[in-house]
Amino acid sequence: MQSAITVSLVPQAVRGPFVFHGNFADSARVASRIGFDAIEIFPPFADALNTAETQSVLADCGLSLAALGTGAGWLVHRRSLAHPDHQARSEAIDFVRRIMDVASEFHAPAIIGSMQGKSGDGVTLDQARGLLRESLEALDAHAAASNGKLLYEPLNRYETDQCNTLEQGAAMIRDLPNVRLLADWFHMNIEEADMAQALRQFGSAIGHIHFADTNRRAVGLGHLDAQPLIQTLRQIGYTGYLSAEVFPYPTSEEAARQTADAYIKLVKTDS
Repeated sequence: MQSAITVSLVPQAVRGPFVFHGNFADSARVASRIGFDAIEIFPPFADALNTAETQSVLADCGLSLAALGTGAGWLVHRRSLAHPDHQARSEAIDFVRRIMDVASEFHAPAIIGSMQGKSGDGVTLDQARGLLRESLEALDAHAAASNGKLLYEPLNRYETDQCNTLEQGAAMIRDLPNVRLLADWFHMNIEEADMAQALRQFGSAIGHIHFADTNRRAVGLGHLDAQPLIQTLRQIGYTGYLSAEVFPYPTSEEAARQTADAYIKLVKTDS
């Protein structure tokens, strides 16, 4: 398992659960100094990242790109993969495709979280889930044609009614070979009866972990018992990233250091 930290480049997400906000190069240098393996980026849109410059910064800092988020598609542009209007849904799919294409240049996946949409405004839950599935099928086909990868993240009930648990998420992406689950510990703490059991049961579908405590602060600053979860990840052979999508509490650097300390204690010391 490898460690990763998050940085948001979206001004509208300044209060969001990202360790760093704003300058990518500065954030990468701090992440490197603290000892992270990778960085996960939340861009406003695909073209906001200059591929050559990003690759240069990552190389200089000895970091990999863990993933690219697509959440700005919803937060900034209000695009949804479950939108009932065909043109609006096509625009949402295209937004994700473009980010997938940039991510693929780094051999990294794109993440679908808030862009999955939800029911409401005349759209039933069954209709919303059907529209999301159609969008995921289109994106899976694009991934197959472009050597891309996609992560689908179940969210808690207060953010969506599409898929809240890993079981629901696994059903949503069934038979989509280029789409994996993102298991976010903050959301899982709300929705899963037994987090370790959920990881064990659906481990073969998991491609990424958001490493967060119960209060969405760095692991160790809430009441999550993380050790059994790490033990379960070892048992299922998970070798991907533990990426801290958490609030910059009390500061960005302190949240990063707390995450690194938790990672070392849980993954390195006990390995």
